[in-house]
Amino acid sequence: MSLANTARAMPTLVRVGVMGAVAYRAELFVWMLSTTMPFVMLAMYSAVAREGQLAGFGGDDFVIWSIATFVVRQFTGSWASWQINEEVRSGTLSMRLLRPISPIVNYAVENLAAMPLRMIIAVPLSVGLFIALGTDLLPHDLGGWLAFFAAWFGAWLLTFTVHVIMGALSFWLEQSMKVMNVWFAGYLVFSGYLIPVSLFPAGFQQSTRWLPFFSQIGLPVELLTKAEARADAGRLLAVQWGWIVLAMLIAAALWRRGVRRYGAVGG
Repeated sequence: MSLANTARAMPTLVRVGVMGAVAYRAELFVWMLSTTMPFVMLAMYSAVAREGQLAGFGGDDFVIWSIATFVVRQFTGSWASWQINEEVRSGTLSMRLLRPISPIVNYAVENLAAMPLRMIIAVPLSVGLFIALGTDLLPHDLGGWLAFFAAWFGAWLLTFTVHVIMGALSFWLEQSMKVMNVWFAGYLVFSGYLIPVSLFPAGFQQSTRWLPFFSQIGLPVELLTKAEARADAGRLLAVQWGWIVLAMLIAAALWRRGVRRYGAVGG
């Protein structure tokens, strides 16, 4: 694989990825429905907030959190681990390996190509609700928005790379998705997806923000909605991108060794 080959193939890969997303739009819509847990949790938090603020969160704060979390989740999701696992087991990965483009690039483009369809639902919903509730919590300067978008892209990149790691484990483990399920359980608890990290006890909050799970969703959500997080954006982004570099090194090592093993056993 070369950068030149990748660059030449990119328009075709994007076009094929978008066509695939359109072809499987029903499945994509079902997946989007499965990511509405922040709104489910909102019902519970709103009931609690009627009795008074909870860790500084009022009713409108929980609504803003649920919208921001839902939107960030739409654009940081990945399913590469399931793709890799299935293709290793079925042997269809061999076809990808014959192409001049790395399969990992293919998986990334296919995941990213679904984003326009997600935008059709997520963007109008979020814009309408933000306008209705006000935009006081959103960044008001270019630096704040740049920090948010850097964290947003980093969250997707970290999530995708983790999926590659979990998928690559299928070269050795028949049930590698069970490892992914353990990771996902940690993600649900510590990322800020189901519970705003700000609701955790003070000391536990700080520890949670050092975990990779928080970098996957909680960081962009907080940089979008919390001014105090934006004031510490540099440190938070450094932690996130540190995890990204580490995850990429692990993914590259596992993928290289896994592909050699796959070829050696006649995959």
